Amino acid sequence: MKLILREYNLKLKHTFTISRESIDFQPSLIVELQSEGFSGYGEATSNPYYNITVPMMMQDLEKIRSIIENTEDETPEIFWAKIHPYLKEDMFALCALDLAYNDLYARKKGKKLYELWNYTTERNPMTDYTIGIASIDKMVSKMQELPWPIYKIKLGTKEDIEIVKALRKHTNAVFRIDANCGWGVEETINNAVELKKLGVEFLEQPMKADNWEGHKEVFKHSVLPVIADESCIIEEDVQKCHNHFHGVNVKLVKCGGLTPGKRMIEEAKKLGLRTMVGCMTESTVGISAIAHLLPQLDYVDMDGALLLAEDIATGVTIKDGVVSYSNLNGTGVTLL
Repeated sequence: MKLILREYNLKLKHTFTISRESIDFQPSLIVELQSEGFSGYGEATSNPYYNITVPMMMQDLEKIRSIIENTEDETPEIFWAKIHPYLKEDMFALCALDLAYNDLYARKKGKKLYELWNYTTERNPMTDYTIGIASIDKMVSKMQELPWPIYKIKLGTKEDIEIVKALRKHTNAVFRIDANCGWGVEETINNAVELKKLGVEFLEQPMKADNWEGHKEVFKHSVLPVIADESCIIEEDVQKCHNHFHGVNVKLVKCGGLTPGKRMIEEAKKLGLRTMVGCMTESTVGISAIAHLLPQLDYVDMDGALLLAEDIATGVTIKDGVVSYSNLNGTGVTLL
């Protein structure tokens, strides 16, 4: 098996702002694994919140190149377990590698990934489209630029309720709110009351990740469901979120890829938690991997490639929130 690493700097259509930062470009690592005439592709993006850069991921993968390249025909689960000890401090790099390996494995089996997992796709959820923090006029113009059935609105300002009231005047779409750890306990409980009146479906990670007492208080009193994001990073966190959140948002880059992501979703379901997978402004490479988990999800946020000025791959396509699979096997990706 041959390992190929590619670095990209993905240009966004608009400056993307959340409660912590603003970006115009998203650095990204694409991993390609070649074997027997097949190629599998994976992706992970850089992230300052988790101190992850593309050069760091590349360096961590180069250190174990010989171990990766000496692997053939192991199941993704066995491969992940073998590689995890070497990359446990860099789950983003592990994610890119795991996505590529899952893609390659399915292509060699002559199946799409969801077919290999025996998932049926008839009831796949629609994806939301994210509106980052900006002036109200700019946020409205972003919605008008791409009319959509579900919007995820980034908040964490002093005018959050006013923002949602203003946006609501321009669309009947479902709203989801992501405050990216920007609120406190009382603020969350009070905001939920107002936001429910404005057609909001749920709140995502309103408070700081480690505020477990606060999460429990909000869980008891919020009139809207609350979904964990920054509080649910790796597999062990799913159990912690039980009775503190109503659901979990699994991010593949944080947990180390599709292989552990699937296990997290299964665990969440057993605990009665709602299931969601979110993206990190990946290209169609990363987004196409997420698509194969759709049959197991209640919600999905996989709009990353839609936020780009220019994509670097083809794969799944998304129209009006509905995801369509590529005709190709594996995740269905081809690099442009």
